[in-house]
Amino acid sequence: MTDPSQPNSQVPPDDLGDEFRNLGNNLKNFFQTAWESAERKKLQQEIEAGLNELGKSMNQAVTEIKDSPAGQQFKEDARDLHDRMRSGELESKARSELLSVLHQINEELQKVVSPKTGPSSGPKQDD
Repeated sequence: MTDPSQPNSQVPPDDLGDEFRNLGNNLKNFFQTAWESAERKKLQQEIEAGLNELGKSMNQAVTEIKDSPAGQQFKEDARDLHDRMRSGELESKARSELLSVLHQINEELQKVVSPKTGPSSGPKQDD
């Protein structure tokens, strides 16, 4: 006979395994039922239709932009940039501008770092 002071919470190990197995089966059935539901299928159809419409709209927008004056100008600018990159013109211009900027920075730093020469600290001049 069982002792009334002992709670009846001790479950044999086999029952615990059975409960986990039942939980797994119940979860599987739940997700399968949800997946096969009419609501999920309707939502999927709505999403697919929406994505198809989005794709059509995007294609139409790209076509309109491509055929517009701005789109034509963009294509022309892209071709021009590509040609300048291939010819080395762009690299030469960038190198020239970078050299100029570095030269200016170095001149300014030299002014700050070099001793200041004033009228009294400069070399003496003969009159």
